[in-house]
Amino acid sequence: MRIVRYRYAPRRLESLVYGGGITSHLRKSPWKWLLVPGFIASMMWSVRRLVRDFRPDIIHAHWIVPQGLAIALLSALDGTLPPVVVTSHGADLFTLRGWPFNVLKRYAVRRAAAVTVVSSVMCAEVARLGVSQERIAVVPMGVDLVGRFTPDAMTPRSRDRILFVGRPVAKKGVRHLIDAMAAVVLARPRARLVVAGFGPELPALRDRVQALGLSTHVDFLGPVPQDALPRLYREAALFVAPFVEAEGGDQEGLGLVVVEALGCGAPVIVGDVPAVGDVLVEGGGWRVSAGDTRALAGAIVALLDDEPRARIMADTGREAALARFSWDAVAEKYGDLLKRVARVPS
Repeated sequence: MRIVRYRYAPRRLESLVYGGGITSHLRKSPWKWLLVPGFIASMMWSVRRLVRDFRPDIIHAHWIVPQGLAIALLSALDGTLPPVVVTSHGADLFTLRGWPFNVLKRYAVRRAAAVTVVSSVMCAEVARLGVSQERIAVVPMGVDLVGRFTPDAMTPRSRDRILFVGRPVAKKGVRHLIDAMAAVVLARPRARLVVAGFGPELPALRDRVQALGLSTHVDFLGPVPQDALPRLYREAALFVAPFVEAEGGDQEGLGLVVVEALGCGAPVIVGDVPAVGDVLVEGGGWRVSAGDTRALAGAIVALLDDEPRARIMADTGREAALARFSWDAVAEKYGDLLKRVARVPS
């Protein structure tokens, strides 16, 4: 695999991506909209050079905007580009609504040979942009459920440790989880929440923990390397992903951290946003009403108090995850799609 990076502004101003993501940066610092034209133009220039040198059969653009839009514009300028597949991960569909964003998104997806989404709930959103059903495919992102995110009988599982992994942004619902901990520790005084990840809400979340007097019950690990995650999942009594719909409609497109946790044998509790239906089967995890702090606290205490039930739930969830999200399962779906787009005989 070859990774190519490109400059889109003077180095000290290149702050549009990473951290909480592009939409979060634009919302927090509107001046960064000035970086967007350069970001897209530089991407187009870089892709054009790569196409000339590498001569690919297909271009696969992740995110409708800005990547899908950049490739659509480039395709309009250069009719020799290969077919394009665009993948939406959720935020590009659920945010940046209205004019002119819907116009730009329609332009991007209508020039694509195929559009993939990571969960079935996103199909209707893509169809509203004018894409026919036969050009839409549900193909989730895969997880290494054989070599990395696996159970380990030699790693003892805590009885009181609750784990969250992800970017602390509004749609992840971490604030609701911290608020729920105030009730959890009354029933389980030894309960401890571990938050792994870095994002724009982290300072406010730390302040919230202090205000609730939970400093001895909540640990913020900050960014955690990928190879350190399996051990965190294996040691946790529970994994909690309290997803919510954020302001502006942003919500989780799939939630791969839930799949990673299931792969490592952790019982999971999730906020019941639409995409969760593609991740959890009946009996494979506990769904709570999104944003309902009381229900979240009740679910956490109930599973901490009932280890046999939690274990059955974890085993059921892992079995389903293996069938849906293993690299082999996802690679087969993508292989079929890319062959069809490139018109390669089966």
